[in-house]
Amino acid sequence: MTIMKEVAAGQVKLMTLTVTARGQLTLKKEVLQHLGIKPGDEIDLDLLPDASGLIKATRSRADIGGFVGLLAGRSRKVATLEEITEASATAWAGDHR
Repeated sequence: MTIMKEVAAGQVKLMTLTVTARGQLTLKKEVLQHLGIKPGDEIDLDLLPDASGLIKATRSRADIGGFVGLLAGRSRKVATLEEITEASATAWAGDHR
């Protein structure tokens, strides 16, 4: 399988990966970093008609359940409206630090 990656100069870099006997691939660290994928994240693979595929990071599908309680247990401080606004924007963007 070959993975295409855009580099800063606008060129395309081809990377060849080897499939194991168990049908698995190992993505190199630079590929994961380029895609913004961290341990535990999911990857979308779109199978295309020409026997190729498109790999991309799965984007968070935020819901209200993930938002409720975002700040619970993190501080005894009462949050200001600005802090709540920032926390809600962060949660909806999928950045759960």
